[in-house]
Amino acid sequence: MAIKTKRLKRKRGESEGGVKTWELRLYVAGQTSKSMAAFSNLKKLCEERLKGQYQIEVIDLLENPALAKGDQIFAIPTLVRKLPEPIKKIIGDLSNKERVLVGLNLIPSS
Repeated sequence: MAIKTKRLKRKRGESEGGVKTWELRLYVAGQTSKSMAAFSNLKKLCEERLKGQYQIEVIDLLENPALAKGDQIFAIPTLVRKLPEPIKKIIGDLSNKERVLVGLNLIPSS
């Protein structure tokens, strides 16, 4: 599940065609069923809504616990939308698609 983000040689938050790139960071603790579900749900959602316009960085806090401090992570799994700003956080396995879409501002809240 360890997915690493490639270093980009373009402006932060911009893809090759000048389209805005969504920078997403998923904090997990090992390869638990909840962590795997969160990654799977996130990947599926991104392919449906943001195809070619996103980057996912998975951070395993069992390997790098100090990284939780930077984004103030208190529960896992937690998704952090770094770009586009403002920063947004969603806690859980991301199985509630509507909640995730609203949380990421991909659809308006009702």
